[in-house]
Amino acid sequence: MLRRTLVSAWIVAGAVSMIAASEPQSGTREFKVGAGGKLTLDLESGAGVKISGTGGSSVTVSYKLSCSPDCTIDFQQSGSDLKVETRFAHGGDPESSDSDLEIRVPSRYDVALSSMGGGLEIDGVKGTFTGETKGGAITLHDVDGEARLKTMGGAIRVTDSTLDGSLHTMGGAVSIENVEGDVKGSSMGGDVRYKNVRRKDGKVASPAHGDGSAVADVSPDTVQISTMGGEIKTEDAPEGADVMTMGGGIEIKNAKRFVRAKTMGGDITLDSVDGWVQATTMGGNIDVTVVGSGGDVTLTSMSGNVTLHVPKGFGMKLDLEIAYTKNSRKEYAITAPGGAAQTVSPDWEYDHGSPRKYIRKSGSANGGGHEITVKTVNGDITVTEGS
Repeated sequence: MLRRTLVSAWIVAGAVSMIAASEPQSGTREFKVGAGGKLTLDLESGAGVKISGTGGSSVTVSYKLSCSPDCTIDFQQSGSDLKVETRFAHGGDPESSDSDLEIRVPSRYDVALSSMGGGLEIDGVKGTFTGETKGGAITLHDVDGEARLKTMGGAIRVTDSTLDGSLHTMGGAVSIENVEGDVKGSSMGGDVRYKNVRRKDGKVASPAHGDGSAVADVSPDTVQISTMGGEIKTEDAPEGADVMTMGGGIEIKNAKRFVRAKTMGGDITLDSVDGWVQATTMGGNIDVTVVGSGGDVTLTSMSGNVTLHVPKGFGMKLDLEIAYTKNSRKEYAITAPGGAAQTVSPDWEYDHGSPRKYIRKSGSANGGGHEITVKTVNGDITVTEGS
């Protein structure tokens, strides 16, 4: 490819235009501004962007450009506002860029981004942050203000900040930790995790849980995960777990206080829970082991076997129900402690689509106590006591 030398043209009011060859070109520009201005990034050729806040009254842009075909960078200042543009110098197929911008701004400064690709990092800035990158991670640390940011593909991480607004990725994980404010993180293809996130009203914030319901027992250190698809695995949840996936299995090894788990399709396995449990799957088996003093348990599967293990002598008030459809094998059973007999509804019921009958067992075991509600469709229910 023909290499071009760097051409510089100095324009009015501090505006500068530079043409960068395919061989990497670099430079630094400084602009005097006041706090409260706005940095606008219009990056047709894309770039990785790092922005840090300072106590000064200037914007400093250090850039390194490597583009094919050649690309340009322009700076346009208007008062305390600065616009930075990158463009490919002429059409070409394919277009590629490996460029970086490191920018220092006053500690109070707005940022607006439109980029064809590359990550965005903002550290130590108070302001409004808006825009989109077509591909790259978004990282915010020690920021204060409001964000409306999107990436078409990349992880999002927000830490140690005061922030309102929303952050969205089409493919990547979202992690929000040690944050105060009404901020929402979402992903079309990755986990959304909150840790120590509090809303403006002081309540602990949670990622979206499908039905929008919240858990009163959530604490800042509760494991909170929401994902649009994929399995969820957690080793330890000493402050409880509130997890949801739109498609995939859920496995939690050791939890205390409570577990709320929901999947639209997959097995749920909770190996040890010292607290209350709510577990729901639209299609899969459920296997839960309650330890210690435990708590109330509600388990629901729309198609699968459900097994609950409890300590020896665990007091329970049982409400167990199997629905089986007319075209199923019909040889389902409830196995549980307590003297109550199992009953079968005499007639087929048509209220839920496919005709179905019900096998039910209710009553007390070990003197009663914890509410144990288990329901499934076309599957067995087993409640066992430990030795």
